[in-house]
Amino acid sequence: MTKEMNMTTFDFKDGNGPVPAHNHPNGGGWVADTATVTDTAYVGPDARVSGNAQVFGNALVSDKARVCGDAWVSGDAKVYGKARVSSTALVFGNACVFHNACVSGNAEVFDNARVYGYAQVFDNALVSNKARVFDNAWVSGDAKVYGKARVSGTALVSGYAQVYGDAWVSGTALVYGNAQVSDNALVYGYAQVCSDARVYGNARVYGYAEEDMFIEMNG
Repeated sequence: MTKEMNMTTFDFKDGNGPVPAHNHPNGGGWVADTATVTDTAYVGPDARVSGNAQVFGNALVSDKARVCGDAWVSGDAKVYGKARVSSTALVFGNACVFHNACVSGNAEVFDNARVYGYAQVFDNALVSNKARVFDNAWVSGDAKVYGKARVSGTALVSGYAQVYGDAWVSGTALVYGNAQVSDNALVYGYAQVCSDARVYGNARVYGYAEEDMFIEMNG
């Protein structure tokens, strides 16, 4: 922190050097003067809000979390641990982003969704309802993960793929293209589900299996 001509500045370590900033009255964390944080929101003492980011409602940013760029965090959403929300990403509702997770690009995480571990949600991806994305999993492109679905391990869900219901994609599995995994289906190991494939019911796709055409698998 520095003071120049009665102006308080702070270096957010984002390459822009010291910029005009202030301590948020609810929590004491540093907020760039270009950012908008309502008094009802909480920014913890070690948390940072910079750029043109907006945090409002009853949202919480705590621990060493960062909200930057043009990102929005609103409602009762929580961003904590060492999590980062950046670019034009939105986190709202009762969603939580924590541990070392990152939400960026135009991605949205909302409702009661959770993104944690070292997971990343980016591009135009959506994670909603009670979905969980965790471990080192990635959700990208225009993919959607919703319902009570889970994506974990180092799995990747991308393209226009959808994972929903109580489905679980894990291991190093890939789900991409226009593929859909739903109901109680499991896709794991080194499996790939792509193109217009459909995996549903109690189906299991695992090992080195690859489904690249319209197949409805009801195990």
